[in-house]
Amino acid sequence: MGIAVFQGQRESADELLKRSDMAMYEAKAAGRDALRFFDPQMQAQMAERVALEADMRAGLDSGQFELFYQPKMVRGQITGAEALLRWRHPVKGYVSPAEFIPLAEQCGLILRLGQWVLRTACERLAHWQEHPVLGQLTVAVNVSPRQFYEAGFVPQVLEALAGAGADARRLRLELTEGLLLQDVEDTIAKMVQLRGYGVGFSLDDFGTGYSSLAYLKRFPIDILKVDRSFVLECDAGHEAMAITRAIVSLAHSLNLHVVAEGVEKQSQLAVLNALGCQEFQGYLFARPLPVGEVMAFLHRGAQS
Repeated sequence: MGIAVFQGQRESADELLKRSDMAMYEAKAAGRDALRFFDPQMQAQMAERVALEADMRAGLDSGQFELFYQPKMVRGQITGAEALLRWRHPVKGYVSPAEFIPLAEQCGLILRLGQWVLRTACERLAHWQEHPVLGQLTVAVNVSPRQFYEAGFVPQVLEALAGAGADARRLRLELTEGLLLQDVEDTIAKMVQLRGYGVGFSLDDFGTGYSSLAYLKRFPIDILKVDRSFVLECDAGHEAMAITRAIVSLAHSLNLHVVAEGVEKQSQLAVLNALGCQEFQGYLFARPLPVGEVMAFLHRGAQS
């Protein structure tokens, strides 16, 4: 329930209905059986969101979005990269993904953004294929639940691969735990179909959500990513190290490849190596880089 308080007749009925509607959306966002009173800050936030949404749509049409790539490493060698969406606003500069991606999810623009990311990442894969060393690299793409559950998601991925001429075996789709728990049979069917073409799947942020062991057995997952929240503390105390050790041990017992993300210090790397992590990603090696810089980084790594 949304409530707007008024005195006298300064506000029109339409204005009061708009205010109560805004308050109602805030109540819905807070969960079930909730109520919220309208306050002017709500209107300011709503106006800001509407403006940001309009800017996103214009930005997608005018090429303001780009992909950065964060390298993944194994024993000092580059094995692949994760594609990360960035938005360079003409006035605000780079807008944080934490700000625009949730809004894109809410307003549905995540579908267009997701399609653009897939196409662009596949084009990058195809470009790297021409290089004798870079052609062996994989590219990981994050997939939103809303995008994955679209009826045409599988054809969308295959079209992006075919249109770019990219090798499906070099594409990795990163899924979240929560995504796997919705419409399980349909999720498995889509994953199996794409895996038949060579596409691999990575489970992102493992251990921070539902962490059901049942889906690790049922779903055709290739890679388990240890969340950065565990990685950042794995060298600081017994508890974090014990959780990381358990995740790595579980992955090994299920024949899953283990990637540790968010590695920032040599001490963390040493612990993760000792625990049996196979691949690493984080600021210790490289930040997410624009295409020009990541190409230079990859070439340096390929020549070393």
